Amino acid sequence: MRWKLFAGVLVALAFLIPAAPAAAQAQVPGLDPGCLTIERKVYKDFRELITIDLDTATNTELRLLAYRLLAEASAESLPVLPKAIEDRLNGTADDLRAFLKSDVQGRWQTDLRVKTNQAMTGAGPNVRAATQKALDDGSIDVLLAFLNTGLYDARALDCAAQPTPTATPTVQPTPTASATPSASTTVVPTAAPSVSPGAPGGEGGGLPVTGSDTATVAGIGGTLLLLGGVGYVIGRRRRARFVA
Repeated sequence: MRWKLFAGVLVALAFLIPAAPAAAQAQVPGLDPGCLTIERKVYKDFRELITIDLDTATNTELRLLAYRLLAEASAESLPVLPKAIEDRLNGTADDLRAFLKSDVQGRWQTDLRVKTNQAMTGAGPNVRAATQKALDDGSIDVLLAFLNTGLYDARALDCAAQPTPTATPTVQPTPTASATPSASTTVVPTAAPSVSPGAPGGEGGGLPVTGSDTATVAGIGGTLLLLGGVGYVIGRRRRARFVA
């Protein structure tokens, strides 16, 4: 039921509250923090939206005004005012009247300070200086003028002061000439391993046994030959003794 009531209020606003002619005017483009061209965000003066006498207005007129302020505050993503208006709309008519007369402007001013302070994030020197100046003053008129105009003017100065990026020339690699053998270069053929025809081992065979292996075989053979000679001499002596 609440959303139906809200929809009905919006329809009534379209007929009862005339739109400001200045709101329909096209805004001059501005720059975002990345120096890209964007459409400026315009913050409305909520004091100009209150066009009724809050002391003599009926409860219906008060609620219509509150819904209009709520719609604008939500469109501007204000952090404080929308919740405050919703709470008063759920209360009594006297609470809503008192809020619109005395408290709505203070909550809106707080929102403007929050939005101004957010401009400091990632800002250049001109934007930081203009933001701090607006915060130091703190009045609604100064904060509103900064958000709608001063911020974009200071940002344009920061973007204009940035160095223009220059294109870096691409260095093509120089081809390296391949070395050509000169006429005086002597090509030494690689010696192929010799193959013993009688060597076992399948295709190609193996290398002949040389070095320490040959010496070992010769030593064993000499030892056997020496032992054989000694055995022969001993045998002859025994045979001579037997014959005698």
